[in-house]
Amino acid sequence: MAIMPVVKMDNPVLHQKAKKVRKIDGSIQKLIDDMIDTMHDIEGVGLAAPQVGVPLQVVVIQMPDEEDVITLINPEIVKTSEESEEMTEGCLSLPGYRGDVKRFTSITVKARDREGKPIRIKGEGLMAQALQHEVDHVNGIVFVDHLESMDKLEKTEAEDEEESGSI
Repeated sequence: MAIMPVVKMDNPVLHQKAKKVRKIDGSIQKLIDDMIDTMHDIEGVGLAAPQVGVPLQVVVIQMPDEEDVITLINPEIVKTSEESEEMTEGCLSLPGYRGDVKRFTSITVKARDREGKPIRIKGEGLMAQALQHEVDHVNGIVFVDHLESMDKLEKTEAEDEEESGSI
């Protein structure tokens, strides 16, 4: 297992749709393990493979105070609430910045788990936000794409990073 470098916003891999995983083999399992280690190392809530320079539809999410890590392979949003709200959001690929992004308050995602079994995850609150943020990543969308303008991006203080909603 290894800590992988997180690519920054100017990397083209973040702005293109990632490829679907066709076969969950040893290389995918290693990628998942390395992504989990990386997410823990940088104290993120979620991490998508494009954020570590790998153009595949693989996502890991772990809610604060939760023991289980959720792995989503080829995630797809299948249901959203009608309600949405502005949520302050940051991104591990754009450290030190945050912005208010409109997100659905409830969402359902279908995917495969790391064993290849079909799963559905329903999330509300922070989980809904993390699911939308990470599914966006595998679709080549970064949270700043949701801002009216880059003027809406706020600089954060380094010590406030944990509170900035970096996903």
